[in-house]
This record gives sequence, C-alpha cells and structure tokens, in this order.
Amino acid sequence: MNKLSKIVQNIYKLPAFMQKTALSYSIGNFVKFVGTAGIRFDKMSAHEVVLSLENKKKVQNHIGQVHAAATALLAETATGMIVGMNLPDDKIPLMKNMSISYTKRSQGAQTAVATIAPEMIEQFKTKDKGDILVPVTIKDSVGTEVIQAEMLWAWISKKKK
Repeated sequence: MNKLSKIVQNIYKLPAFMQKTALSYSIGNFVKFVGTAGIRFDKMSAHEVVLSLENKKKVQNHIGQVHAAATALLAETATGMIVGMNLPDDKIPLMKNMSISYTKRSQGAQTAVATIAPEMIEQFKTKDKGDILVPVTIKDSVGTEVIQAEMLWAWISKKKK
C-alpha cells in the first residue's frame, strides 16, 4: 500500500456523507489545477476511479459545453489517480502520451471512469520502469460517451539521494 492509497483509505473511514468532499478537497488542494477546475472525486479504489465535472462557467467553451481541455484534464486525472493508487512509493508516474478523439457533442456534466487490470498493477511492482495504456471512458449527463481516449502512463524509479 502506498501513501496515496493510505490517505484514501483513511478518508473512507469518515462518515459516508463527508467522503467525496474530503477526497475532492484533499486531492484538489495537492494538485492545484484539479482543484481550480472543480473536479469531484466520486470513488477511488485500487481498480476503479470515478470522477465528475459539472458544466460550470469556469470550465465552459464558447458554446456553453465543457471545454475540450477540461475533458482532457478529467481523463488525465482519472487515469493518473488510478496509477497513483497502485504505483509503489519508490516510483514516479509520468504522463507519456495522451490521444483524444472528441466523438460526440457533450451535454451537461461529465463523468470519467478509469480502470486498471491486475496484470497492470503487477507490472508496477515487478518492473523498475515501463508504461501502460490506462483505459478511461467519459460520458456526459445523458449517458453519451463523448471521447475516445488513450492515456499512456509511464513510471520510473525515484533516484537515490
């Protein structure tokens, strides 16, 4: 268990009505851009991360939809958090490549779901460095999948001081 997963585990010991707010505040305070955008942390586990983003003025484009860059941030954050939940503390996660195709016009809020397979988690433990494609889906408030995305995350060992 790494530092991030321990923090999340402690937050899940709080009363249920406080958990999402505590997760969102804690991570948004640490990763400032995530907090500024207002990404909401709905679920964090070793195998699934669920985030949401309301269609508020600060993240809208010129036609009142969630901006393409905000959607990309949502996808990157969801996949990065699931990597972070599983990567040992002696390794550093790095976004290597993101490829996003915007396939449908978004309506309202967006929800991202990132998942990770057990064999991917095993790679974190057994390899000093490597990379994996982390799957993510983003749907809007009417349930339409609005992007096709590939998020390639890499990791390296922390250098000894």
